[in-house]
This record gives sequence, structure tokens and C-alpha cells, in this order.
Amino acid sequence: MAGRPDPLASQPFSYATRADGTVVIRYHAAPVTLLRGKTAARFMTRMATADDAAAQLLMARATGNFKRGNERQTSP
Repeated sequence: MAGRPDPLASQPFSYATRADGTVVIRYHAAPVTLLRGKTAARFMTRMATADDAAAQLLMARATGNFKRGNERQTSP
């Protein structure tokens, strides 16, 4: 993976918690997913111990629509 830019390096994801326990995950300030209940609690537990890079990866995975690094590469 040398020479490939890291799309999460610019930290495009952020999150906010609501009073009812819902977690809103944003991509470039636009809300992309809501987590509720046990999913939100599990997410917050993992975020408590995550560094910046791990936090970005957790948020990307929680959205379900972003590359995880296991996709096939196309031929140049």
C-alpha cells in the first residue's frame, strides 16, 4: 500500500451524542448514520479507548458505505 494516500488521514468523520443516547456520525459535517441502543453503547465504549486513526476507522465501519481496504484493486 506504499504510495497510496490514506483517505482517513484528513479525519473526515466526526460524531456527536444526543441526550437520548443516539450517536450521529458525520462525514464532512453531513450526517450519514445514526446509532441507537446497544449499537450506540458499543460504539461509545470502543471510541473511549481509540486513538485518532482508530476512531476514524471505527466511524467509517459504522457507516457501512466506506472502503475498508479489502476491495480488489483494478489494473492500471
